[in-house]
Amino acid sequence: MRTAPLKLIIKGLTFPEVRVTVMSNIRQRQVRDRERFLPAVLAIEELIRTGDDCLIIAIDGRTGAGKTTIAKYLHGKFGGNLFHMDDFYLQSHQRTKERLLEVGGNVDYERFKREVLDVIERREVVHYRPFNYHTMDFDAKYARDMVPKRLNIVEGTYCMNPYFGEPYDLKIFMDVEHQQQIENVIDREGTSELDDYIDKWIPKTDIYIERMGIEARCDLRIMYSKD
Repeated sequence: MRTAPLKLIIKGLTFPEVRVTVMSNIRQRQVRDRERFLPAVLAIEELIRTGDDCLIIAIDGRTGAGKTTIAKYLHGKFGGNLFHMDDFYLQSHQRTKERLLEVGGNVDYERFKREVLDVIERREVVHYRPFNYHTMDFDAKYARDMVPKRLNIVEGTYCMNPYFGEPYDLKIFMDVEHQQQIENVIDREGTSELDDYIDKWIPKTDIYIERMGIEARCDLRIMYSKD
């Protein structure tokens, strides 16, 4: 006896309906991102047209504001090299009480300058060595040589630490309202680490932004929006 086709029901929707809804949401997000990131696209197009043979873009800003999202979008559109500040966590011997109290001190900014920014400016190969926060060791699986390219995108909080000087040709500040910020953190990390974000990571970032005058030093400000 032939049975009727199985239908997957999710919140009252059959599987085809769920698929259509998901694809529609993805398309809406893509359209929204294109509109929101347009000022950055236009600024980079102008730099490529008139700028140097080595361009470095900084994307700094608040926790959960979309720094990684816009970095991946711009990298997908323009190519080049993409560097993440999250790959430069402090090593065990650096995690002293004094260092952790330092504004902007909870990343290995010395290594980032030495191994990335200085090397880019010399037009040499970057020997990229991500540091894994969970294993507290360098992640050999993701280590790689990054050949010189004209466009270089640096994303992540603390990438505009004054320690680096002024290496950037374009500086983008990603902003988000607090309630949306919390929702974004939950979407990304779940709720298990939410207290750490509320009590530690978000305040540390906000203090860095305020004391280092990060927003005021940026060329563009892009606000997170779901609409």
